[in-house]
Amino acid sequence: MASQVELALQGVITNEMIAAAKADFVTPEYVRDMVAEGKVVIPNNLGRASRSVGIGKGLRTKVNASIGTSTDIADIAMEIEKAKVAQACGADSLMELSVGGDIPRIRREILGAVELPVGTVPLYQAFAESIKKYGSPVDMPVEMLFDVIEEQCADGISFMAIHCGINRMTVERLRKQGYRYGGLVSKGGAYMVAWMLHNDRENPLFEQFDRVADILKKYDCVLSLGNGFRAGAIHDSSDRCQIQELVINCELAEEGRRMGCQMMVEGPGHIPIDEIEANIIIQKRMSNEAPFYVLGPITTDVAPGYDHITSAIGASLSSAYGADFICYVTPSEHLALPDVNDVKEGVMAARIAAHVGDMIKLKDRGLDREMSLARRGLDWKRQFELAITGDRPAEIRRSRMPENDDSCTMCGEFCATRIVTKYFEADIERGEKKLGAEAR
Repeated sequence: MASQVELALQGVITNEMIAAAKADFVTPEYVRDMVAEGKVVIPNNLGRASRSVGIGKGLRTKVNASIGTSTDIADIAMEIEKAKVAQACGADSLMELSVGGDIPRIRREILGAVELPVGTVPLYQAFAESIKKYGSPVDMPVEMLFDVIEEQCADGISFMAIHCGINRMTVERLRKQGYRYGGLVSKGGAYMVAWMLHNDRENPLFEQFDRVADILKKYDCVLSLGNGFRAGAIHDSSDRCQIQELVINCELAEEGRRMGCQMMVEGPGHIPIDEIEANIIIQKRMSNEAPFYVLGPITTDVAPGYDHITSAIGASLSSAYGADFICYVTPSEHLALPDVNDVKEGVMAARIAAHVGDMIKLKDRGLDREMSLARRGLDWKRQFELAITGDRPAEIRRSRMPENDDSCTMCGEFCATRIVTKYFEADIERGEKKLGAEAR
């Protein structure tokens, strides 16, 4: 079957394009044209029905939630619950990143538990299987890596972060700059660099990029060019090896599009806020506006336990400057495997950040205007309907109900809105008529 890119180039509007357009209030023709140009992707494996989520230019910034076991905690039931909570909290996609336990079984259980498009990092399973079979990740045979990519695509994975931009050149940049303050923090990237150095060989994912793209294209699985050299420390951000990998990934994105494969490029991890815009401008310029998937980004190194907040700051700026896809960060980042509550907190923080950015990027503040009017009118029911934060606002209000139902216990009898609004009723009515006339 043809991929979304190939069909778009033929002028075909697919069901996935229609659904993605409807979700983002744009036309199917717009989505088709952007897919044809490689500026929008729709992660949707041909072998698995999932929600059609458009990621890219002119669309709402999407949020990914990552789950998965570790070698210390491999609880399938907890991972399934985390997946369901992420979906219920409004995540647009899920990444299943297990490295412990029965990885294929966990992946298939997750795929069966949610409707979201699901992504993976196939290097994790390949290196885990190499450790079990050969006793070491650096002894992994090349064919094992390609077998795992094919297996995961066949299972129904919709997008894969694959570290094709790591090569001898990027590793040499790392050596020449004297390594890093924070070292390498990408598991897939670190293992691949170790494999290359141990075997004195080029990265097979770079060397055989055409083969990688061919496999993913067969399933219409989006190839997300992994950021294996992303900074894990503020002082390593935008260094030579990260930028070198970004250059290579942008070139590969163009090559993959020509092959008919949907392509994304991944971006920085830890980065100070004054470098975010530059990273996005560089990626968009070099890749011909391929969708940009940012990992966080985390904006300071000194707030462990609150990194969902440090990343929400980075994510909101990234979205405003043009990033398309945000990977959430949970409060347990750098500390422990996330639990169910961590997932909930991470998704909500990232969704808020994406909305804040979209107010600038998409110039759409209508929802906030409606909330303002509901607050002015002390319309609590409408406020709860408009909130993007689920049931939490109503729960907080119920836990501390005021004596007067039309106020809250923050102000009580000193409710500023209730005190003064009645004196402006005529002005409010005139203003509403004016706004209505302008809308017509």
